[in-house]
Amino acid sequence: MKDNSDRSSYFPLIEKRYEQPMKYWFSVMDKLKDQKYPEQIRYLKENYGFSQTHANALVMYSRGSKSSKRFSKPDEYFKKIDKQQAKTMKSIFKVLQKKYPKLELVVAWNKPMLKLGEKYIFGASETKNYILIAPWDTKAIKRLAPKLKEYTVLKKTIRVPNDWKPDSKLLVELVKNQLKNP
Repeated sequence: MKDNSDRSSYFPLIEKRYEQPMKYWFSVMDKLKDQKYPEQIRYLKENYGFSQTHANALVMYSRGSKSSKRFSKPDEYFKKIDKQQAKTMKSIFKVLQKKYPKLELVVAWNKPMLKLGEKYIFGASETKNYILIAPWDTKAIKRLAPKLKEYTVLKKTIRVPNDWKPDSKLLVELVKNQLKNP
């Protein structure tokens, strides 16, 4: 799996797609250096047809952020969030790793995720008021809808309270099918 956390990994595609060398794009960014992030993104999209991904890579690199990776290990992530949320999230992952010991806890997209080999199985993220759990099997969310009535269910995530006591059976059920089809 390709690591796109290094923003410069997009440069060959940017040069090819927008038909100018990076030296040119850096000069464009130099002229925009006093503008805010949204204006820089909008300028690249409206004037050069940049995709959001390419515009973000160029803008952020030009602003000094060479990598999109903020955490290399789950523990680094947990140290940066609210203690109660970290405790809840750790207990969620513990339930799943106890049942499925081959699942590896990693950081992907700057969030803790469980994966088996190269396949992502389950993830979680935090907001100020709640935790989102995300089984990568959206069919499981639909299939288990009757058991999820007490939660706010979105298209690909389930909102749980920051102090949620993990429902082991529900969590196992959410990832079971993902593991049957590696």
